[in-house]
Amino acid sequence: MADVLVVAEVAQGRLRKTTLSAITFARQLASRIGGGFSVLVLGKGVSGPAQEAAAFGAKAVHVVDAPALEHYIASTWAAVVAEAATRVGADFVAATSSTFARDLLPRVAARMNAGMVSEVTAIVGDAPPLRFKRPMWAGNVIATVEVKTPKAVFSVRGAEFDAAAAAGGASPVQALAIPVTADPKVRYAGFAATISERPDLTEASVIVSGGRGLRDKQGFEGVLNPLADALHAAIGATRAVVDAGIAPNDLQIGQTGKVVAPNLYIGVALSGAIQHLAGMKNSKVIVAINKDPEAPIFSVADYGLVADAFKAVPELVEEIRKVRGA
Repeated sequence: MADVLVVAEVAQGRLRKTTLSAITFARQLASRIGGGFSVLVLGKGVSGPAQEAAAFGAKAVHVVDAPALEHYIASTWAAVVAEAATRVGADFVAATSSTFARDLLPRVAARMNAGMVSEVTAIVGDAPPLRFKRPMWAGNVIATVEVKTPKAVFSVRGAEFDAAAAAGGASPVQALAIPVTADPKVRYAGFAATISERPDLTEASVIVSGGRGLRDKQGFEGVLNPLADALHAAIGATRAVVDAGIAPNDLQIGQTGKVVAPNLYIGVALSGAIQHLAGMKNSKVIVAINKDPEAPIFSVADYGLVADAFKAVPELVEEIRKVRGA
């Protein structure tokens, strides 16, 4: 009986909501292979996130708590994850695709001598041999692949798997006695975190995103900030906006940025280039505001408004404030 090990992502002492998509994937995979799933939490002082992870029906939440894991170092963490998979008898390792997982999981796969499927969007079949769907060419091609190795590693596209709901009860939280040795070739120098009062893009339920049509930093912030404030939303941007220095790169949504699937996505003055659509087209409701009626964004939008964003968005903000103030 094979099991699935989900690598949890922790930030600021909390379990990141993105991990819940990987748990949903693990549940689906475990049901098809006749096994179960467990969760692995790594770090220093991570008892809180481990307790959070215990609410989702895992066979167990395994914890490796060590000073050498206080800061993420790919080589150190990969060795621990691979060893943990062996210790708990997991043939499959999964995590939600993010900067963290994209850096970590290929190294884990190499250590486990396992095949890897990245950006999984669906499991095909109800029994082995299973196949997995993944996007290619900015989502224009969907490949169906099969892993031939006995063990496998998966990064899961969070936009395609709903966040797992609490299962009731609590999974046992167990410490794994794995020796952790820091990689002598790597030194942690520091982490420059972006501090924002707005929700994280990958966890936000509402996102307002701007494109090159907002012209400059003043236009971008002047149009989007009031709308984001009114909706308590996160702010995103296209690559063109980021490359122009109008917005920081941590706001970039798209093929080379973050993949999001909020309940509501409002695209303002962005054309909808294929690379951008790859990062947001799975949003539950898409609203597009663009003065060009031929803009590609309208092809995926649920609601479209052909209008000048500099005029339409302030009017929209005013109406939202009236409704919320009523």
